[in-house]
Amino acid sequence: MEASSALELILTGDATLFAIVRLSLLVTLSATFFAALIGLPLGAIVALTNFPGRHAVIVVLNGLMGLPPVVVGLLVFLLLSRSGPLGPLGLLFTPTAMVIAQTVLITPIIAALSRQVIEDLWTEYREELMAMEVGPLTRVKTLLWDARYSLVTILLAGFGRAAAEVGAVMIVGGNIENFTRVMTTTIALETSKGNLPLAIGLGMVLITLIIFVNALAWAVRRWSEAHAG
Repeated sequence: MEASSALELILTGDATLFAIVRLSLLVTLSATFFAALIGLPLGAIVALTNFPGRHAVIVVLNGLMGLPPVVVGLLVFLLLSRSGPLGPLGLLFTPTAMVIAQTVLITPIIAALSRQVIEDLWTEYREELMAMEVGPLTRVKTLLWDARYSLVTILLAGFGRAAAEVGAVMIVGGNIENFTRVMTTTIALETSKGNLPLAIGLGMVLITLIIFVNALAWAVRRWSEAHAG
């Protein structure tokens, strides 16, 4: 009964459901964009340069891939709270705070995975690029471009991780109706209230989104392999 009611909400274009979906996509896409701006260059720099403590940085990046979302939420909350360093900006319990939390959560994932991909490419092309006397910045640009298909897959993985996250956005967003309520937090809330049709409907949309993102990542990988061949 609840499943049919949930499907009806989706098929009839329920305004509340689709407003929540739109906000979820906006927050997650924004977080993925900013995480890419930070994570891709960071991964490339760590892959292509030798500096004291490099191995420690790699270990830290790999470790941060498993950051607990609630810990990220707590740290961002302390940063944005009234007594925190960014408190005067008034960002707490806004979609911006949610974007920040998701960005912090997935940046290490993008940085660590892109570092591995670019380091493997550097091993393959090192002698050629060194012989051409390519500068450090050009190396980064060249390898980022050459690894673009693998990097797209990494970004999709980061997007999927952010889209399924609930703990951090709940803490910093406050789950405010019609303002900071996204799919995951709404599912948790509506399930506890017994409003199963909306929770199930959002669950259907979220599962469909995650499957689509993973299918897209698979397609990009297959296309890149065929293109390389």
